[in-house]
Amino acid sequence: MGLVRKYERDTSRNKKVWIFSSSEKATLFYLWLVRTKKLPVTSRSGNPTMRASSTVLLCSIVLIQVFAAQIDPKRSRSPWQTLSGDAPLVIARGGFSGLFPDSSLPSYDLAKQTSVAGAVLWCDVQLTKDGHGICFPDLKLNNASTIKEVYPKRQKSYPVNGVSTQGWYTIDFSLRELSNVSLIRGIFSRSEKFDGKYAILTIQDVTTEIKPESFWLNVQHDAFYAQHNLSISGFLISASRTVSIDYISSPEVNFFRKIAGRFGSKGPSLVFQFLKKEDFEPTTKQTYGSILSNLTYVKTFASGILVPKSYILPLDDKHYLLPPTSLVQDAHRAGLQVHVSGFANDVDIAYNYNFDLLWIMVISLSMVCYCFSHVSRHATKQVDFLVISKNGASGDYPGCTDLAYEKAIEDGADVIDCSVQMSSDGKPFCSSSIDLTQSTMVIQSPFRNRSTIIPEISLDPGIYTFSLTWSEIQSLTPAIRNPFRVYNMFRNPNERNSGKIISLSEFLNLGKNSNSLSGVLISVEDAVYLREKQGLDVVKAVLDTLTETGYSNRTTTTKVMIQSTNSSVLVDFKKQGKYETVYKVEEEIGDISDSAIEDIKKFANAVVIRKPSVFPYPDSFVTGQTNVVERLHKSKLPVYVELFQNEFVSQPFDFFSDATVEINSYITGAGINGTITEFPFTAARYKSSLLSLVNPTSLPPAEAPNPVFTADDVTEPPLPPVTAKSPTSSTNAQAHRPSGQTRLTLSLRISVFASLLLLSSTFDIISSLFIMSFSFVTLASL
Repeated sequence: MGLVRKYERDTSRNKKVWIFSSSEKATLFYLWLVRTKKLPVTSRSGNPTMRASSTVLLCSIVLIQVFAAQIDPKRSRSPWQTLSGDAPLVIARGGFSGLFPDSSLPSYDLAKQTSVAGAVLWCDVQLTKDGHGICFPDLKLNNASTIKEVYPKRQKSYPVNGVSTQGWYTIDFSLRELSNVSLIRGIFSRSEKFDGKYAILTIQDVTTEIKPESFWLNVQHDAFYAQHNLSISGFLISASRTVSIDYISSPEVNFFRKIAGRFGSKGPSLVFQFLKKEDFEPTTKQTYGSILSNLTYVKTFASGILVPKSYILPLDDKHYLLPPTSLVQDAHRAGLQVHVSGFANDVDIAYNYNFDLLWIMVISLSMVCYCFSHVSRHATKQVDFLVISKNGASGDYPGCTDLAYEKAIEDGADVIDCSVQMSSDGKPFCSSSIDLTQSTMVIQSPFRNRSTIIPEISLDPGIYTFSLTWSEIQSLTPAIRNPFRVYNMFRNPNERNSGKIISLSEFLNLGKNSNSLSGVLISVEDAVYLREKQGLDVVKAVLDTLTETGYSNRTTTTKVMIQSTNSSVLVDFKKQGKYETVYKVEEEIGDISDSAIEDIKKFANAVVIRKPSVFPYPDSFVTGQTNVVERLHKSKLPVYVELFQNEFVSQPFDFFSDATVEINSYITGAGINGTITEFPFTAARYKSSLLSLVNPTSLPPAEAPNPVFTADDVTEPPLPPVTAKSPTSSTNAQAHRPSGQTRLTLSLRISVFASLLLLSSTFDIISSLFIMSFSFVTLASL
């Protein structure tokens, strides 16, 4: 019971695809074949190159619902703005090349299995010395294969587009010689676990083994091959007798002149590829920017164009979007389809997108086309879970500022949060860290000399909130957090110092006055130290502020949630108010004991755990699923999980380097009750999408439990009384950790067996989950 497909073709060989039934069984059948070793991937010699294992299948749940029948009616009724009115094409460049080596057999296979019906597989055609056509991403073999190791002395220099370039070229090797060469990743930030395992494929290999529904052949260097007495046009015409070719593209005008009329009236669609605007097209000697102004000329030899995405949505020098160009409309007036290239999950995108890579890969593109194209900002919520902010929309603005909170509310957060800190004069306010150097520009302020080391909090020097008065803190400039600076990834630099720090009372009034929020979350930490060493009672300050703002006397329907890692803090709040208490487990845990759960239930209404406590992912690959959520749910404790971020480096490869796929896996797969996120918009959009209706019964069973979180890790002594701060006391004092703050640190130990499974073979990893991002050519046929 796979997909039932029906196609209509026009003269330009456009495809219109209707999906009448779910592909869930087809997808699971494919996974079953892999797990039961009925679907080995073989090299050209016929020997299996990877072996299926019984590693737990944390399959990408998103794949099922992407194709589900619930979304088909909306698709067929949608007024797409493409030239033909059909849904945009999804074109997989080199297959699933964000994970597997470009143009490898499993890359093409997984692309076909997981993408939308009718997805187009892309092959960069290169010619060997003996005239065979292979699928390989470049003229030179050295960047994406093991050619240097196999033939270390056979590199040569050739002029390519007028520039002498050294490397190992396909024209210097026969197909037989290349049978000894394996494919590797061409982008070294991607996983190396699949390097050297797969053979280079001929065009015939792809069509025979994969049987693509649509096949796109790209000819990048026809002139180069002609200089070496090899004819790509002749090869394609000959190959078309046995290979179904749907699209042919090239950046060279002369190539289209060679093949004009050679394929007949039912031949492939011809697509002219634009390179950088300043580059010269070798036939006309004009820049591609110049040719762009004469699209009627392009129409004389092509039915479509392929352009970098910057041709349509250009960027300024700071990497922000400029107003869109009129290219799509201009091309449509000339009768040309528009295909857009340059999408990948692990490349820089405009800051406007806030690292939200939904549309960047084939899986995501399918979601864009069929799940999110009808979702408005105020769409009806499709699934019940809480979208909880982390310091507001702190991926967009400095955390805990007025702008971050306003953006979180605008983006659809259900609950906004405030990490409460205390000033030296006892004012509670919101700040992501007790150390102001982590959230403000205090180090550049007149207060920079107040830096000190407080071992109870950190062994590193800091400027702490209780070292400044509230008026001094208000004078500080906020700073956006950049957790992935080491990867040269920065958040919204135009707003990196925008907004103002707000007090707890301002935060609570903001929550009370919002019509869309269901609650506010107040996080309380370091209560013991503040009482014993600074004479500050943060619990009383929070309770007093709740009373002052009308929350304690029920004049507002906004729910109040109090969160802490310290059980004694929550016990205090339970005694003094009727607020929902949330216990945060800081450690990464693999299981939780009954006694620990019973202790938690005495003082908490819900639990927060970290992402690896649900899906452990050492070495950036998911190795299984714990039973922590299941056990907490059995005791009627809701589970919220942190921290969800949009940057692709924050997700395991298993989630396609896509924040939406990750959210879907935790919500539908693990059944969590809420996401704690720095980018509320992404989670809120998912919540309102049809994607969230995916069937949770498709999940695999969980692995055996890991080390247990016990009652000893929960129970803590009562909070000490507030100690008056001595006028002569110094925050530089190297005090010992107070006895009431002792906690046990848990370590998450992945079983040796699971680790061996992870590394033993390629399919051990694949069976854990469909992994990482699709890297492909186009979002749309516009």
